[in-house]
This record gives sequence, structure tokens and C-alpha cells, in this order.
Amino acid sequence: MIEQIRFTLDWLLASLPILAVLVLMLRFRWGGAKAGAVGWAVALLVAALRFGAGWQVLAYAQLKGVLLSLFVLYIIWAALLLYRVTDEAGALSAIGAGLPRLTPDRGLQALLLGWVFGAFLQGVSGFGVPVAVIAPLLVGLGFPPLAAVIIPSVGHVWAVTFGSLGSSFYALIAATGRSGEELAPWSAVMLGLACLACGAGTLWAAGGRRTLRAGLAPLILIGSAMAGSQFLVVTHGLWAIGGMMGGLAGLAVGVAWARFAPRPSPPHRGGCGDSSPTPATNMPIGWALFPYALLVAIVLAAQLLPPVHDFLGQAVVRVQFPELTTARGWVTPAGEGRSISVFGHAGALLTYAALVTYALFQRQGRYAPGTTRRIARDVVRRAARSSLGIAAMVGMAVTMEHAGMTRMLADGLARVAGPAFPLV
Repeated sequence: MIEQIRFTLDWLLASLPILAVLVLMLRFRWGGAKAGAVGWAVALLVAALRFGAGWQVLAYAQLKGVLLSLFVLYIIWAALLLYRVTDEAGALSAIGAGLPRLTPDRGLQALLLGWVFGAFLQGVSGFGVPVAVIAPLLVGLGFPPLAAVIIPSVGHVWAVTFGSLGSSFYALIAATGRSGEELAPWSAVMLGLACLACGAGTLWAAGGRRTLRAGLAPLILIGSAMAGSQFLVVTHGLWAIGGMMGGLAGLAVGVAWARFAPRPSPPHRGGCGDSSPTPATNMPIGWALFPYALLVAIVLAAQLLPPVHDFLGQAVVRVQFPELTTARGWVTPAGEGRSISVFGHAGALLTYAALVTYALFQRQGRYAPGTTRRIARDVVRRAARSSLGIAAMVGMAVTMEHAGMTRMLADGLARVAGPAFPLV
């Protein structure tokens, strides 16, 4: 009985950092940076006072957390840089304005923008960009404001794991300790099913049951192309471009469907108002897609060409960690932390694409005076707060892992759930 009480107390204390974050974010509407910092502090206190994590265990855990955070943040900052470089030149506006002109059908417009283009944007950037870019375009097309926000919010989320040049998937590899080759096929299968569900949600948000029924054919065709392309890419080790290639495949199939499939007469508007003209842009669609074609070429060269791969991989940050043991006997084996290839990292590849794109568009005269400063200021403003939140959450997670708190949570759930534990 006493042992059961002690286990329950340990389980509740182990869950305290997560509960603190959830309560602060959901009940008090705190941002991830502030709530994550509190959760991190709670994790440190509980690990030290209850789970016997000494200063050495906690110090090495924080260093591991810093390496993992830098690995992910390298991608985030570079992805935001590429997004701002292309956005300032008008590339995203050119793509977003051209897609609705392919069809007058509201359901297909919602699919092309909120689902397909949203997934593509998530693949190359992420971090709220799909909603920020697409929602105003949908409002300009006559969609109600609420629907304009819901459509990309629902439509793009299936592409998050392999989006942002695989930042979430790389974090998944680091957090689980499993290889990418082992995780990629199962992740791609689950995300493929989620892709179809997100497309269905997009159609429903655009006009309810009637729009969903009318859009089933393009939903299945385009969704199969996106899910299948992502599966093929990631199962061949190209995790960084899985989301982007899925989005590109969807764009190709979606444009073909919009051009050659029979159009409904009259087009169904799903309860939306009359269409407004899309914003004009003077950038040809080929130039608008050039930065992303360049990025694909850079990633493929870095991963598939041995001379390029070896050249970029010469400078690597590596830290070897000793075996760590808490006062309660929880052992973290010795091993290498998250290594960072300075010039071959996905963030570096994004940076190369951003710099070449900037130089090209600058030569074409597509940037107004002061654009460089505006891009830099906006990248810092957008990335700084999310970076603090990510660093705090990673610090909390790594602290809990090294103190045995994560294992305690798993043991408690296993006792309650029994055979249903994998589902839980």
C-alpha cells in the first residue's frame, strides 16, 4: 500500500511540468516561451528534489538540450529567411494569385490554396506561414473570414512532420533514439491518411457536405499524389524534402485537374460571396517557383552526390557525454549528443537557397530600398519568441528524460492502460 502511494506521488510529480505548461497555455493563454520556461523550471526542481538528479546530471542534460535546440532552430531561422526573401520579391503572391484563376469552383479553390499550397508552404517554411499567407488570399476571393482562417489551418497540418525541411522529424529522431529509416515509413503512412482527412476537412470548411461530395474526386486524386510522393521521398532517406515534394506533387496534379477536368455548371460557391479579383503580380510563375526548385536541387546534391556531401560535412559539432546516474539509480548511458553539420545541415542548405535567390531577385530589381534590413528585422522578430519557447520545451523534456521522470510517466500509464498502452 505504501509502495503504491509512493508510486502515485512520484507519477504526479513527474507529470507536474507538463501540467504546468498545459494549464498556463490553455487556461491563462500564456505563450509557449513563458509557459515553457515555467515548465522547465518545475522540471529542474522536481528532478533535483524528488528524483535525485544531481548537478552533473542536470548540467549535462541542459547541454544536450542546447544541442538539440540548436539543431532545430538552425532550420527554423533559415526557413524563415527563405520565406521572407521569396515573399518580399512577390513569389508567394504570384503562386497564390495564379492558383484560383485556374478554376471558378469554390471547393477546388479551397483545396488548391488551403490544402495543396498550404502543404507546400509548410514543406519549405512552416511556423504559421501557410495560414498567414493563404487566409488573406481566401478573403480576397470572397470566402468568409472565419472560413479563410480555418481552411489553411486544417489543410496544411498533415505536412508538419516532414515540413520545414524535416525539422520536426529530426526532432522526433533525436527524442526517440530510433533511426530515421525505421520511423519514416510508418510516419509517412499515418501522415498519408491524415492528408486525406485534412483535405476532407478543407472541403467541409469551404461549404459543408455538398462541397465535400462534389470535391471527392480531386480530393482522392490529389491526396494520393501528395501522400504517395511524400512516402517515396522519405523512404529513400530524403526526409528534409518530404513535405515540400508532397506539396509540389499536389500542385502539379491539382493544376492539371483544374485545367482539364470537367467544370461544374454553375460553379458551387459553398455559401461564399462573389469572387473578388486576385492580386496582380508581375512575376511569372516559373520565376516564382525557382527558389524552391533551387532548394530541391541543393538538397539532392548535398545528400546524393558523395563529393558534395563530403565537402559540406567537414565541419561537425560533436559532444560526447559520459554515463549519468541519479541518486535513485536511473542511468542514462554514455553516448554522443545531437551532432550538427555546420555547412551540410538542412538549415545551411536553406540559407544557400535564400542567398542565391536574394542575389538573383536583387539583380532583377524586385526589391525596394531597405528590403535587406526589413527582411532581417522580420526574421528576428518572428523567430526569437518561438526560439525561446522551443529551447524551454526541449530543456524541460531532456531534464525529465535524464531524471527518469519520463519513464515514470510511461510506467504509470502502462499500469492503468494495460494492453491498450501502445494506443494511449
